[in-house]
Amino acid sequence: MLDMPRVILLVLDSVGVGELPDAPQYGDAGSATLPNVAKAVGGLRLRQLEAMGLGNIVPIAGVSPRTQCGAGWGKMAERSPGKDTTTGHWEMMGLVLDRPFPLYPKGFPNDVIEAFEQQIGRRILGNKPASGTEIIRELGAEHMATGYPIVYTSGDSVFQIAAHEDVISIDELYHMCEMARRLLQGEHGVGRVIARPFIGSPDAFVRTKRRRDFSLSPFHPTLLDHLVRAGYPVYGIGKIPDIFAGQGITRSFSAHGNREVLEAVLAAMEELGEPGLIFANFVDFDMLWGHRNDPQGYAAGLEALDTMLPEILQRLTSNDVLIFTADHGCDPTTPSTDHSREYVPLLVVRPQDSRCVDLGVRETFADLAASIGELFGLEWRGPGRSFMDRFA
Repeated sequence: MLDMPRVILLVLDSVGVGELPDAPQYGDAGSATLPNVAKAVGGLRLRQLEAMGLGNIVPIAGVSPRTQCGAGWGKMAERSPGKDTTTGHWEMMGLVLDRPFPLYPKGFPNDVIEAFEQQIGRRILGNKPASGTEIIRELGAEHMATGYPIVYTSGDSVFQIAAHEDVISIDELYHMCEMARRLLQGEHGVGRVIARPFIGSPDAFVRTKRRRDFSLSPFHPTLLDHLVRAGYPVYGIGKIPDIFAGQGITRSFSAHGNREVLEAVLAAMEELGEPGLIFANFVDFDMLWGHRNDPQGYAAGLEALDTMLPEILQRLTSNDVLIFTADHGCDPTTPSTDHSREYVPLLVVRPQDSRCVDLGVRETFADLAASIGELFGLEWRGPGRSFMDRFA
């Protein structure tokens, strides 16, 4: 056990690095979240990530390539069809989908909506694809007058329920989401049901931090389950426990926003004094700036996180492994406000190894599961190939 590491896996939500070959099939030709954000703002200042070799992966304005970077660097392709949060995270943990979660570009079928209305005892508003901020601006006043929740979807496999906290309490909204989650199985098994609470008055509505995701449970064991069965703790931070419906998570840390997530990572590192996995998602890039087509905010968020990274780096022990990646893209410079089908970055920091290691282009996110499994001495039989041999 003494030779086993702590692995800290940090997902920079939506920070893709360029379109996948099949991106045009998803309407994402030309999407390249990180390079396009850098170009839009005249270059990024990311000293910590640059020192790890981020600029070696793809050209990024303001981020120089490094021949000496003290980390492994590369990029990963998504094998599963789709481009949503659940698909990306599940594949990282070794669960590759053979078909995408269902999408509803014209809204949900009448039988689904009628069944949901019957369960909650009231009508709904909306039932169409929409931006979350736009639909509460459009329907928020009517919602407050009628008490009807707002149901909407997007280009992702989601059933989202928005409600004003003074009209429908948080507990009642979560209960509605639980009912929707039980209803939306099988043919209509969307990846996530999402509670979207908001406050304020018409023309000044603001979404709150009490969003909550209700995901499908993984239908096969993931690396997380194998780690737990082998006796290793798995700490899930931010969205991670919800994405896996709590499956394979031994300890959950609630955190909203990048700064809170980072504080939770530091707390987890302080608490976990034995080999185990710390798995965190930095959601702001996607939620606050990607979906809202705000490249300036996205760039500022990246630079802010980069300045925080020394707080993590200073706490690494010689046996730790720190990994950065993403789950998909969400290019704020394109007309779309949805996720984009992109390669994701891969940076692997091992304090005991100062070499700059090219990890290549990985064929699946599941290479992460295979690699982490190898680090913990597990016999991984799922998809993916370990990249740890590159450090030999």
